[in-house]
Amino acid sequence: MQIAISTLDGTAGTASALGSVELPDEFFAAKPRTDIMARVVHWQLAKRRAGTHSTKGLNDVQGTTKKPYRQKGTGNARQGSLRAPQFRGGGIVHGPVPHSHAYSLPKKVRRLGLISALSQKQAEGKLIVLDGVTGMAKTGELAKKLKALGWRSALVVDHAVDAGFLRASRNIPGLDVLPSLGANVYDILNHDVLAITTAGVEGLKQRLAGVKGSNGAEASGVGAVGAETTGGEAEGAQA
Repeated sequence: MQIAISTLDGTAGTASALGSVELPDEFFAAKPRTDIMARVVHWQLAKRRAGTHSTKGLNDVQGTTKKPYRQKGTGNARQGSLRAPQFRGGGIVHGPVPHSHAYSLPKKVRRLGLISALSQKQAEGKLIVLDGVTGMAKTGELAKKLKALGWRSALVVDHAVDAGFLRASRNIPGLDVLPSLGANVYDILNHDVLAITTAGVEGLKQRLAGVKGSNGAEASGVGAVGAETTGGEAEGAQA
């Protein structure tokens, strides 16, 4: 499909002298699979969990090791330690222990989830293709342009994030910037507008087509493990 190229200076989504760009139907016009996107988002959120929850068991609680009272003759139930779970301040039974919540998800499922997210934004008319975002170094100037466009929540995807644009966008609420290799289902669905530069479009094409990059790593549509972080943690980070 053909989509008009816009700029941050003009109204988003209108035809301009910049022409248009070709978006492959198999990547941007597929039928969105909400079940697949839900699986990928759950996988991302599970992977980002710290897993540092911990409790103290009987052996971890600091206290006396003396028997509370003699075994027989008191009329009470026999007890061997004041650190037992039934006493106040005692250990916790079957409490949580530090562990990782991450689990593996097939690459085909992760790839299909990304395609579904891109296709859903395109179907909703919230996918914008920008000519470029370089040369923007002032936060105030960028904020004015976003306000004129009506973007309150936007994700900008570029092939390689421009350092100046990243600094200018860092202090704007609702705006996140990611490289094409770091684009993920959670961040796409978590923002209202998805703006992709022309270089970012080419990067996504290569990534979803499984084309190997210059470093020999295959862009298999899922990126490296660290690329699919959530909540804007992948801002400007190359996977």
